[in-house]
This record gives sequence, C-alpha cells and structure tokens, in this order.
Amino acid sequence: MAGNSQRRGAIRKGASRKGASVGSGGQRRRGLEGKGPTPKAAERPNHKAYSKSSSSGGSGGSSSRGPSRGRSGSKKPSSEIVAGRNSVLDALRAEIPATAMYVAGRIESDDRVRSALKLAADRAIPILETPRGELDRITDGAVHQGLALQVPPYDYAHPNDFFDPEAPGIPLVVALDGITDPRNLGAILRSVGAFGGHGVIVPERRSVGMTASAWKTSAGAAARVPVALAGNLNRTLEDFRKAGFFVLGLDMDGEVELPDVQLATEPLVIVVGSEGKGLSRLVRENCDQIVSVPMSASTESLNAGIAASVALYEIARKRATRS
Repeated sequence: MAGNSQRRGAIRKGASRKGASVGSGGQRRRGLEGKGPTPKAAERPNHKAYSKSSSSGGSGGSSSRGPSRGRSGSKKPSSEIVAGRNSVLDALRAEIPATAMYVAGRIESDDRVRSALKLAADRAIPILETPRGELDRITDGAVHQGLALQVPPYDYAHPNDFFDPEAPGIPLVVALDGITDPRNLGAILRSVGAFGGHGVIVPERRSVGMTASAWKTSAGAAARVPVALAGNLNRTLEDFRKAGFFVLGLDMDGEVELPDVQLATEPLVIVVGSEGKGLSRLVRENCDQIVSVPMSASTESLNAGIAASVALYEIARKRATRS
C-alpha cells in the first residue's frame, strides 16, 4: 500500500501521461488565435483561380496573343514513349525527334536492336541501359521487348504565325475539326507540304495532337510544316476572317462542288471535319462557303486525310492556272 501511495504521489507531482506538459498553455492559446481573413481564391497558389490570374497578368488582365509558340491554350505538352522493337526502329528511320533511347540490360540482340542502336548513335541520341523493371514503369506496362524511345513534347506554333505577309505564295492553311486519328493528321501534313500549304491548325480540346504516329505518317513533312494549337477553333477562324482570309469548310453536303470554287486564289483556311460527324455546327457557321468533293453515288464519304489532299490539289491547280 505504501508503494502504491508513493506512485500516486509521483504521478501527482509530474504531468499526466495524457495531460498537458508544463508550460503548454501559451502554445494552446496561440493555436486558438485567428490567422486573419481567408485570402481570395486568386491569391492562393493551390487554387485553380490562382493559375488563371497568373496567366492573365493579374486580376482584370488579358493574356498576350503574340506569335510565340505554345501560347494558345493551357494544354501542357508532354513527352511520349514509343515502345517495342519494330515501333522504335520505324520511329528512328522516320527521323522522329528523340531525346533518349532506353535499352534493357542483357537484352537479346537481333537485327532490329542492332539497327536501332546504330541509328540512335548516328543521330547522337543518348542510349541508356535500363533495368527491365524500370523499363516496365517508363513504358507503363507496354510490350517494349527491351527497347523504348522517348519523344520530346512538340513545339506548337501559334495560329497568328500564319498571318505573315512576307510568307511566299498565297496563304493556305488547313484547320482540323474533331479529327482524333493521328494518322489523318500525318497524312494532311504530308499533303499540305506537297501542295504549297503554310500550316495546320488543331484545336486544343477533343482533337488529335502531334504524336509519334503523326510524325511517322507525315513522311518527314512534320519537320517542315508547322502545326499551330488553337485554344478555341471558332474564335481562331473569326480572327482569320478579320485578317482577310476566306474560310472553306469541306463537307459532303456542300453548297458548291470543289471544281466550281471561285475563291481558290484568295488567302484560304480549309476546314476538315471528322469522317463520322463532319463539321460541327458552330464551325460550319464560321465558314464563308461549304464545299463538297464530287463522288460517285456508291461512295458515301472520303477519309479526312484523302478529302483534304483532294481539296489541296484542286486549290493548287487553280492557283497555278490563274497565276
């Protein structure tokens, strides 16, 4: 009993295990004090309104629309990983830009691996030996066969870049409306380069971007023909019209057939819609003329890339005959 009373006395002398320690009262009072008024959303770095305010130069400001690349819209371009021996070799042969090639340690070499290593070395692309587990993570579990290629983010142009009055020839630009297949974008880039076009415009949302597949399909044209990113396609078309361009929309239910177009020698934006839905309603309203490609009754529609190629050829032909 005496021992119990001594222990109780010792507990009363010191602080309780669950109670407050000596001198903690001031800490609690400071913890209960207010921290002042809550900052506005635009002043809190972790709030989405903060980024909008910063990008517009502060409250009430407006963002610049100069011709520098990558300034139209908030889409953040990201690098892309091409995985698999055939895919990597095809990408290297197509001279797709690359920042690194990953090779699994102790890889079983074959002709594809040897060719990929030689091409990467010739182009001074860093070759990184990587553990297979890390390569699985880099490729997000894709079947990489011990080989992967990192493609850097594409450097998009600004639509205003195509307003350059010193550019050679009559301005000719292609805009894409709702096209999501990168092979169509690559084919259109190839046709734009072949028929004297100045560039391609893709919307920021719900649209294809410049991927490795688009680079490959373009057969080198992507290195010569700029692709611009439009934050809002309809506003971009309005800007082109104000700058003196005529906007022609391609659609199977056109007002005029392609051979009868009278605006071929004017500065043009040709808008190509998706194969399934065609032109969206608002884009159609922003077109000066809806043009169709004449076809036999047995063919319902053309692939977007083919339709754009046919239109670009006819525009180039008309310009050549009237020059």
